[in-house]
Amino acid sequence: MDDQPCRETIQSLRHGAIISLATGDLDEKIRATRHTALRWFAGTLGLGADFSISVPNRPGRPTRPQLVPPRNLKKRSIRSQRGRFALLHAIAHIELNAIDLAWDIVARFCTANTSVTNRMPRSFFDGWVRVAYEEAKHFSLLQERLGQLDGTYGDLDAHDGLWEAAQETGHDLTARLAVVPLILEARGLDITPTLLAQMKEVGDHESARIFNIIYRDEQGHVAIGAKWFRFLCLRQGLEPAKAFQLLVKKHFRGPLKPPFNDMARARAGLTPGFYRALSSAGT
Repeated sequence: MDDQPCRETIQSLRHGAIISLATGDLDEKIRATRHTALRWFAGTLGLGADFSISVPNRPGRPTRPQLVPPRNLKKRSIRSQRGRFALLHAIAHIELNAIDLAWDIVARFCTANTSVTNRMPRSFFDGWVRVAYEEAKHFSLLQERLGQLDGTYGDLDAHDGLWEAAQETGHDLTARLAVVPLILEARGLDITPTLLAQMKEVGDHESARIFNIIYRDEQGHVAIGAKWFRFLCLRQGLEPAKAFQLLVKKHFRGPLKPPFNDMARARAGLTPGFYRALSSAGT
């Protein structure tokens, strides 16, 4: 992937994260994400000690799509091209939010604790930079596919539920990890195999290829979340599964919805003891 320069000189990892978060130009968001990630992994960026630039409360967004309540979104059959476009558009919206959520973790929580004993290690930021980079790859793949289906991201309405679900945890890294990777991203592990099968059934092998890439990468993202959630629980003397359940009850609206992809979740370090007691099925 080319290291395309951004319009603004990136001075640190935190600075690059905030640039990506703040811009509503989606091309620039992708450029900033790629540029920041590649420089971080090349060792040419520091974490960032200039905190005069604050983390935006909301990510920058283009004027489209219009954000509406989830109940106002139309359901379409994927057996039609328009129905598959709608599904891919919805997944693209999720991936766009995922870019911003990864950068929000980097920007917001690199300053969450000031004492040396409570700072997160560099490998924590390595993980979330990787997540942001891969989510940008997913969005770009989906945007390209939408173009092949005679449209673009923004052509249909979307909702703001993912960002709203995360903002409850802006003050607490342990809670943020419980909600974002261990609920929102883990949900992708549950539903993507079905989407893959449906796309293959209707002969849309290009969309199936993209979903397969997303599914593979998302397992790694949940694993990153589970690793650092357990790390923080150990640091605080908490039992991870019990802490997860308490945090979800406090910060997430509604029960967790089955079916669960128990095998994929377990491979990522999220065993049934974490989430089964919170299921709407009560099992």
